[in-house]
Amino acid sequence: MTRPRPTSRSPRRRFISVAGLVTAASLVLAACGGNTGDAPTGAATGGGSDRPFVFGAFATPLEEPWDGAIHAALESAAEDGLILYEYVDNLRTADEMERALRDIIASEDPDIIIGDAFAAEEVVRVVATDFPDTAFAFGSGGTEQAPNFSVFDNWMQDPAYLAGMLAGGLTETGTIGVVGAMPIPEVNRIVNGFIAGVQETNPSATVTVSFINSFFDPAAAKQAAEAAIANGADVLFAERDGVIAAAAENTLPVFGMMVDQQEQAPEYVVSSLLWNMRPTVEAVVEDVVAGQFEASNLAEYSFLVNGGSSLAPINTGTAFEIPADLVVLVETRQAEMLDGTFETPINEEAPAGSTTIGEE
Repeated sequence: MTRPRPTSRSPRRRFISVAGLVTAASLVLAACGGNTGDAPTGAATGGGSDRPFVFGAFATPLEEPWDGAIHAALESAAEDGLILYEYVDNLRTADEMERALRDIIASEDPDIIIGDAFAAEEVVRVVATDFPDTAFAFGSGGTEQAPNFSVFDNWMQDPAYLAGMLAGGLTETGTIGVVGAMPIPEVNRIVNGFIAGVQETNPSATVTVSFINSFFDPAAAKQAAEAAIANGADVLFAERDGVIAAAAENTLPVFGMMVDQQEQAPEYVVSSLLWNMRPTVEAVVEDVVAGQFEASNLAEYSFLVNGGSSLAPINTGTAFEIPADLVVLVETRQAEMLDGTFETPINEEAPAGSTTIGEE
């Protein structure tokens, strides 16, 4: 994937106080009912800063791992002195997202806004059009929009494949359960990558896939996981939050998503698919500071080979044995992904036989 050619846009410099950040955040909260974080580490306290000011705008609470992974990368960048950072989360509707974005720009004039547009795609793109001097980088299933709306997504098919290999080697019943958000391309490619990995180590295994038709509904996800268990699944993949609780209650191996979720169930979480947004954040910030930002597809920065995704360290403290030869197989495949000799197939079609809760 080729990065876009530079533009002639000059970078804008921010000088901002902690008090200003807090005041602006309060205005956003009053407008949309979300939550906001503390002033970023290293924020200017009376002098100024040449660091770009980034505002995060998230549709779900940050407990939801997808937005949580973006937030973690932005916090890390702030702690390292790369940016100034504030955020608002739980923007549940398109109206709330639009109102928040307009309030943020009017009160704070950030250099960059980063967030997720999946639930409010149309209005986010309209706001970006209305403010062409602000750099937008949003999670989206669509394409970039000139001049200032870049898109990214969690291209995690590689760690999904590796987790599937482990799952295929751990199942004793031959049935593995997956609970996902909804059958959209960005979810399908992860689930299909997981299934492909299962098939490598256990071609006869059955993978059941249930979609809960929501990005954040832990109760529904747990219920779907319990249904998979009732139908014979003895290994689970928690593409959505809520599944790990069901696995722990039933003493079953489970794989987490987006961040290392081992602490949620230390005896049962085998590993997690990790999404590292830091390379994406750094690419956007670098272009803005250099005056070279223009709309692009940032997908490449989420690939395993670029450090944008990985498999969390395999948990050696689980309540069940993880065969050493299985670990060697996974490590060998991962090395092949990194050196380019193995490429995980990308399949964005709905998994065969999958079901969506609430559909007829």
